[in-house]
Parts: sequence; C-alpha cells; structure tokens
Amino acid sequence: MISQPSKHCTVELNALPSRIGQVRRIVSAQLRYWRLDPLIDRAALGVTELLTNVHLHARPDKLCTVEIELLLDQLTVSVHDRDPRLPEVRDANSLATCGRGLSMVAAVSESWGVRPDGEAGKVVWFTLTAPSAAAVAASGRPPYAAVSGSGGLGFVEVERGGDALAPAPGGGHAPARSAVAG
Repeated sequence: MISQPSKHCTVELNALPSRIGQVRRIVSAQLRYWRLDPLIDRAALGVTELLTNVHLHARPDKLCTVEIELLLDQLTVSVHDRDPRLPEVRDANSLATCGRGLSMVAAVSESWGVRPDGEAGKVVWFTLTAPSAAAVAASGRPPYAAVSGSGGLGFVEVERGGDALAPAPGGGHAPARSAVAG
C-alpha cells in the first residue's frame, strides 16, 4: 500500500508558441500549489524544451499531452506526441541557437528518457527530486485541489492511493481538453 498518494495533472494542447507559454505558467502554478517552488524553474525549462521540440519536429500534427506526476519524492514531467520518430541528442556548439533542447533537459534533470507510445507516438520524460513528503505535509496546505488555466487549458488533479482513484475534492469538472490518466 502506498502511504503517500501521488499527485497527477495532465493537459492536452497543440504545441504552438502561445500555448507553450501557457503550459509553462500552468506547470509553475501547479508546482507552487504543491509547495514545490524549488522545482519550478527546472520543470518550466524542461517542459518548454520538450514542447518546443514537438512544435518544431512532430508529424503528422502538433497535438500532444503534458503530464506531471509527483510520487513520494520524485516529480516526473512527460510529453506525449503522435510522432513515432524518437529524438536524438545533438552535439551543438556553444553558439548554436537550436539543437540543444534535450541536452538542456538532461542538464537540469536527475534522469530523462524517451519511449515509444503505441504504434504511432512517443513519450519524452524527465524527473526531478522533490522535497520529502514530510516537508510538504508540514507546510499546512491542503494537498488536493484543481487548478484551471486560461484559453481552454487546464490541469486536473486526482488523488491516488492503493487502487482508489478519485477526483480532487472541490475539483468539479475538467476543462473540455483536459483528461485524467488512469
């Protein structure tokens, strides 16, 4: 049995520059709500780089899903897209203006990787070490609530413990383009 339920948020979007900025702000707000302020800069940079890669390289379209999950002391940020081609880390010189996204993700995270997602897609993810659950619990904040973004973007937070999966108290309905992963 898991003594600390996980926290999980997800949003679906087209990886366009204006949406990337919105998701970066939503991820930052969610981490702030979870009292994970020390992770905000690295998580925002990582998700920006991954979404920019979708914007620049994904085919047949730019539709993708961003997920953030906190399980005990590990935050995982992942981006799912519908392009089965796996990304490659490039050796870019210090003056290059592109080609360094995955190297930057590797530099700011504890681990990262990529895996196929079904027959037509992939998931690129990275992890960050989070403050201990005791430190988060000591903050006195209620651990569960929904956070909504603007422009049809929003994260839906769920509580997981053992086999139970339930929407966050007071969370209401998810925005039309959001989904809760089971």
